[in-house]
Amino acid sequence: MATPSSRRLETSKVQVSTHFLRKREMINQVARYILMLAAIISVLVTVGIVYVLLSEALVFFEQVSVWEFVSSTSWTPMFSRPTFGIWPLLSGTIVVSGIALAVSIPFGLILSVYLSEYANPKVRETVKPILELLEGVPTVVYGYFALIVVTPLLQTFLPGLPGFNMLAPGLVMGIMILPYTTSLSEDAMRAVPNSMREGAYALGYSRFHTATKVVIPAAMSGITAAFILAMSRAVGETMVVAIAAGQMPNFTFNPMEGAATITTFIVQVSMGDVSHGSIAYLSIFAAGMVLFLLTLIFNLIGFYLRKRYRQAY
Repeated sequence: MATPSSRRLETSKVQVSTHFLRKREMINQVARYILMLAAIISVLVTVGIVYVLLSEALVFFEQVSVWEFVSSTSWTPMFSRPTFGIWPLLSGTIVVSGIALAVSIPFGLILSVYLSEYANPKVRETVKPILELLEGVPTVVYGYFALIVVTPLLQTFLPGLPGFNMLAPGLVMGIMILPYTTSLSEDAMRAVPNSMREGAYALGYSRFHTATKVVIPAAMSGITAAFILAMSRAVGETMVVAIAAGQMPNFTFNPMEGAATITTFIVQVSMGDVSHGSIAYLSIFAAGMVLFLLTLIFNLIGFYLRKRYRQAY
């Protein structure tokens, strides 16, 4: 038989429990609204960026033919007789980004396989933070490193290499984005269940064959996301190419020559030497729209590949 004191104790426990549940629900509601607000703000910012680019680019194309923009191979918007062919900027962007990805993707995949499948925990805990410290180095430092160190080093092997070229900044950008491909790919590989590795070992697979035939295909979705992020990072890089590749638009796919990229031109015009509202000023929005579309295409490809190869465990 329950005594009055025990009944009061039980009532008190129920009240405390009810109060705790109400408080937790209130906290969950507040957190939900804060996260929803953050998501709405991010969407509004994206819409605002697209609106600004489109509105200013449309003003630009009212004065410049779209056909000239996509077909001409001369980009001289600040000359007395301006020309507006985007291909010199686009070719420089493609070449530098291609060199960077040619360095970052294979080396990043090799490092991620080593850290995930071969390295012991102490080595992994030491190497991975050191590698991720590369993300914290300012891009200006990378740019001067490419200009002062890498370019003279390459000139010892390639005597005809000019001081401004696309090869040196491309190689340095590959090192710069290496943490993205390595860290994210390694995380994707570590997420693969150990049961799949044990099954491969039971079938007689070596560690190398397990990594290449089992782990990498199973983690392909995350690896693809890492590569797409690195690709977008390379395409949008500014200071490295502005310092080491030169700022002269040059329609060429030869990495031994200097050139300008889309981001380099945007920085060059945004320095304040061009009057606001002029056709040269409006050209940065047209170039920015091309850069936005290029990045969007990469993201759509990455979304398709992630959806195509995604596996749930």
